[in-house]
Amino acid sequence: MNFETYPFEKLNTLLEEITPSAEYSALSLTIGEPQFETPAFILDALKTNASLLNKYPKTSGEEILKEGIRTYNKERFGLNLDAKEIIPTFGTREVLFNFPQFLLHDIKDPVMVFPNPFYQIYEGAAKACRAEVIYLPLHASHDFQPQIDEESLAKADFVILNSPNNPTSSVLLMEDLKTWVRLALKHDFVLLNDECYVDLYLEEPLPSLLNASIEVGNSDFKNILVINSISKRSSAPGLRSGFIAGDAILLRDYMVYRTYVGCASPLPLQHAAAAAWADQSHVALFRQKYQKNFAAAKEILGIETPKATFYIWLKVEDEIAFTIDLYKAYNLKVIPGSFLGREGEGQGYVRLALVYEVQKTTEALERIKLYLENNA
Repeated sequence: MNFETYPFEKLNTLLEEITPSAEYSALSLTIGEPQFETPAFILDALKTNASLLNKYPKTSGEEILKEGIRTYNKERFGLNLDAKEIIPTFGTREVLFNFPQFLLHDIKDPVMVFPNPFYQIYEGAAKACRAEVIYLPLHASHDFQPQIDEESLAKADFVILNSPNNPTSSVLLMEDLKTWVRLALKHDFVLLNDECYVDLYLEEPLPSLLNASIEVGNSDFKNILVINSISKRSSAPGLRSGFIAGDAILLRDYMVYRTYVGCASPLPLQHAAAAAWADQSHVALFRQKYQKNFAAAKEILGIETPKATFYIWLKVEDEIAFTIDLYKAYNLKVIPGSFLGREGEGQGYVRLALVYEVQKTTEALERIKLYLENNA
């Protein structure tokens, strides 16, 4: 398989011959990995259940984890999901890669559709499926909303949305999500929303695609799925806890497939994740941290706060030159937008991940301001 080099590897290659300024300590706004301490109650649950490492975990997930995920969906979205409508997963990266292979295996000349720019695992999954890819361009002129081309959608077998969006921070609200559910039913494609940032809203809580499905009368979630992860919401990416939820008929057969994949989560991790999913209060504390970071970004760079995520999609003249020069002059790494897109999408932007405490975030933003002022 001919996979594209991952963005962070491209960045390492781009900067490998550059010597950064010794006047500044190294800082990086590249990876979407929260740099906050994992809450103590999650760590306690992990330690308390460490002795369970002597047992094999179930591929389907332990009941305590499934109950924690059901509690989350009830308390966060008001969703009363049946056990058959949820599968715990080993994070969401693995399910994003292997679910398309399960879904599209028996389809001749499958077609996948997803936003551009995008989280690169979508592309990797398409390559593994030998699927044709149709992009949904994300342009500033449309507030970075995925543009609908019904002629293309009529050919689609599997469509991935990503709202709240990485890297642009755009958000699909309820009416937008309802439109997409109707399109999935009209054209009979499977629609999945990657909702890993849905709890990192900065003001008002955001709906799930499953809420929109119910709103349009599709209460059995035909053709509709969501995935979510504990990594961002709980500052616990090492737990590798996620889930896929929605269409029970699709998930029934996918569960059989998963028994062969070998991606069951260790039991101590499942217990820790169950505690994290079932608690919503700790997530509010992390949202406050991101609110402070975006307030600093508004004050320092004049950037308007997005509705969700911890990303800034910063417009620049030349994203490659910006990345090189910023690293050379100020020892600060960012990701060029063109590394995250195809067919020219992402050019003229860099992505900033505001994942530190506000003091370190402010320091990084001040360096960017200095660079912009000195290169105006």
